[in-house]
Amino acid sequence: MLKRHEIQVLRRAGHSLEEVGRLAGVSPSSVQRVAAEPGVRTLDTAGERVRRGVGRPSKVEALRDRLAAELAQQPGVLAVELLRRARLAGYTGGKSALYELIAAIRPREPVPPLVRFEGLPGEFSQHDFGEVDVVFGNGTARRVHFFASRLKYSRWAQVSLVDDERVEALVRALVDHFAAMGGIPLLAVFDRPKTVALTWRRDGVVTEWNPTFAGVVLDLGLGVELCWPYSPRQKGAVENLVGWVKGSFFKQRRFLDEEDLRRQLSEWHAEVNVQRPSRATGVTPAARMPEERARLRALKVSPEELALRFPVMVGPTGIVSHDGRTYSMPPEAIGIPGTLYLYRERVRIVAGRFEAVHSRQLEPGAQSMLPEHRAQLLAAVSGRRAKRYLEREQLLALGRPALEYLTELTHRRPRLWVRDVHQLHELLQSHGAEPVRAAFERGLTERLFGAEYIAHALSSSRSPRVEQHQRELAL
Repeated sequence: MLKRHEIQVLRRAGHSLEEVGRLAGVSPSSVQRVAAEPGVRTLDTAGERVRRGVGRPSKVEALRDRLAAELAQQPGVLAVELLRRARLAGYTGGKSALYELIAAIRPREPVPPLVRFEGLPGEFSQHDFGEVDVVFGNGTARRVHFFASRLKYSRWAQVSLVDDERVEALVRALVDHFAAMGGIPLLAVFDRPKTVALTWRRDGVVTEWNPTFAGVVLDLGLGVELCWPYSPRQKGAVENLVGWVKGSFFKQRRFLDEEDLRRQLSEWHAEVNVQRPSRATGVTPAARMPEERARLRALKVSPEELALRFPVMVGPTGIVSHDGRTYSMPPEAIGIPGTLYLYRERVRIVAGRFEAVHSRQLEPGAQSMLPEHRAQLLAAVSGRRAKRYLEREQLLALGRPALEYLTELTHRRPRLWVRDVHQLHELLQSHGAEPVRAAFERGLTERLFGAEYIAHALSSSRSPRVEQHQRELAL
């Protein structure tokens, strides 16, 4: 379905049937048929094949192992001879299917010399992850990950430092770069399929795309083309973007620390895009950029509004878990499947008619419980004992300080802790998680246990006893 989307994008951009066929790797008749179909609205290729009734049981697949063995013994054997042998073995299928299988599994012969291509304005962009070991001025070393993008025609480049090489880092840096360039091209070329595709055939055709990546590409209306590690002609035709970034920036400069690295990277962008002529074109990328930008298409999703979608289920405690972090939902949403929209700074969860927006949690194991969900969940619980322990569990969700404080409180006041927990829960509702967590830490430092002490800590920033304790520590 992503290939169909690519064909439709290229046709809408005004390319001829022959041009689209060449770029997409299909026949002009297939281009004409796909371009006439309704716009792609789903990425479920398997489901679409079932809906259309495409395909039938393959007779030739049973011969794969036999053909592979014969080709290994006799690589140059003609396909017509293999067809004859298959007929003698009882094969009753068509010759075209057999020839296609032979072509797919036959050992590759030497290929012709590489022919490089030049992109047209707004046609291609290159993208790839890279990593390099950097030794800072203070002697510390760190492996730096980066994501690089470059427009093929103008050679305008953008490089961002990233925390990892996962799909979220890829799509967010990708959209950041398109925003900086002023729009998106017809096709984005990726050098490493593992970052965007899950499975593919030996001939390079993707059989399963990364759903998160594919969803963003569909939102952007961007065509995608992949180079493959075992396809040297295709990789050679696309310039070594990562090697160029390493040789032009990381291996030429020295950095005091990470802040200095980021500052010099910003200066380097101006140098390679505005000041230094490109060796490939003889002019600066900035000189070609007006012509390139005129052909770029408007970015449909801004970096701030880019949301990654993940299917979720509201758990039995009204909690949604994602990537080791948890977010609360109304108790009425328990058991309802939904979608988690992951933005750069926030999380939006929609389950049926229920919706919640949280600040995004970045620390592993972090929890976000909205005060209204805390109150609703407590109101939905029946029985005094259940409410008592639910209040305590919601306090314990504040982390280690809450666990240590409530443990000490329970053992010091075995008959009064229920009252204290209820009062502490009310303080949590009125003051929020971070102030109460800080008050627990203060109570542990002062060795004062009870809801009245936490209330006092929340009402006053610092007590004389804490100041005396800090002076003692300083001495």
